Amino acid sequence: MVNKLWKNYNAKYAYDGYFTEDNKLRKHATIISNILERYGKEKLQEIEKNCQSTISARGINFRVYAANNRAEEKKWPLDIIPRIIPRTQWNKVSRGLQQRVKALNLFIDDVYNQKKIFKDNVIPKEIIFKSPYYVKECEGFSPKYKAWSNISGVDLIRNKSGDYLVLEDNLRVPSGVSYMLENRMVMRDVFPELFTRYKVASINIYTNKLFNCMKECIPKKTKDPHMVVLTPGIYNSAYFEHSYLAEQMGIALVEGKDLFVENDIVYMKTVKGPLRVDCIYRRLDDTFLDPKAFYKGSVIGVPGLFKAWRKGNVGILNAIGTGVADDKVVYSYVNKMIVYYLGEQPILNQVQTYLCHDKIQMDYVIDNISNLVVKPANASGGYGIMIGPKAPQKEREEVIAKIKKNPREFIAQPLEILSTAPTITKNDIEPRHLDLRPFVLSGKSTYVTTGGLTRVALRKGSTIVNSSQGGGSKDTLIVDI
Repeated sequence: MVNKLWKNYNAKYAYDGYFTEDNKLRKHATIISNILERYGKEKLQEIEKNCQSTISARGINFRVYAANNRAEEKKWPLDIIPRIIPRTQWNKVSRGLQQRVKALNLFIDDVYNQKKIFKDNVIPKEIIFKSPYYVKECEGFSPKYKAWSNISGVDLIRNKSGDYLVLEDNLRVPSGVSYMLENRMVMRDVFPELFTRYKVASINIYTNKLFNCMKECIPKKTKDPHMVVLTPGIYNSAYFEHSYLAEQMGIALVEGKDLFVENDIVYMKTVKGPLRVDCIYRRLDDTFLDPKAFYKGSVIGVPGLFKAWRKGNVGILNAIGTGVADDKVVYSYVNKMIVYYLGEQPILNQVQTYLCHDKIQMDYVIDNISNLVVKPANASGGYGIMIGPKAPQKEREEVIAKIKKNPREFIAQPLEILSTAPTITKNDIEPRHLDLRPFVLSGKSTYVTTGGLTRVALRKGSTIVNSSQGGGSKDTLIVDI
């Protein structure tokens, strides 16, 4: 029997985290359903307001850049009805994420060293060496533990059957983990009953794990290591996260102008004089890191940093050159990498992907464009995506022209119907589509967050979950039931 709170709730069109297709509550949603029903809509709206006040008081925000390049500061959008995942389900996902990131790190190391995977014809080398993220200067180098992507954010969705699928790998400078941690702090504050009624896995050790991962990745042993977070500055859209992580780890937040290199050693300027830096968690792209090695016009990088890193005098997380595996074309080969490097079958599946640089696949994409989602191979943040079934004919034609002009830069996928979860709206509780970004740390060992950042499309029917595109978020509870 579904109570009155859910009488208008329709879970038929997607896999729903709370209800089955025939509108029966899932076992793990029973407790929260009882809590929500007892509170009623008015009390829930009150909790929602408290949530917004707490977010304002804690200064949780992010920046969005408009078409005119003006930055707009926005409050972080958090929906108070959490996503709930039983630990038994999560254990499998966690193993799959570890397996995937391990294979990706071995692949990046192989690209810059032995190149065995190309010699064995598992992946065509052209797609790698033509990638804008392939850094020729990294040839012949391996970071400590061969861990290139130390911080990976892997985007997951659940399809109509409820299977977890990998949608995307984010291996350069993935963002969002601070919002995952802040969501939990806010939820504990405004909705404490959830954490007394459910046995919820903790996520609070992330910054401690990140600190240890940075320490592990210092190339040379030192008694008193100094580590920093390198930010492009206050105008970056993820600046809140940069300052948050530096503060939580108790290390300095620096900009390029705060560092300098002498005799291939990196130093931080301090009032007491230069202080040697042993490890850098960088939050800017390769191109801007070192004007001596890459883009000469960069004013936010550190001249000489690349050479210091190559000589083993400083650790950089994520390693320079990691982006070679952070590409939607490369994504389509990850299952083959897992089999090739690990001799295992993939634990997590991924979305079927058509590669437009292959003539047969490109023709299929063009013929079926009204049924497919087309994505730029190297864009992020939800930009440049065309959803065929919803796009007007003119937009489809424009995308076809772009594909024909530069086929390597586009992939296409079937439109997967993202799973839903109950979300507070102005007048009701309605299903909204969502994805999930767990974070994986790789150094001497591997750590996967228990859960991750759930991003939710706040507009009815939308599947675009990015905060920069009007999406919101939910706390993700991994629970014992």
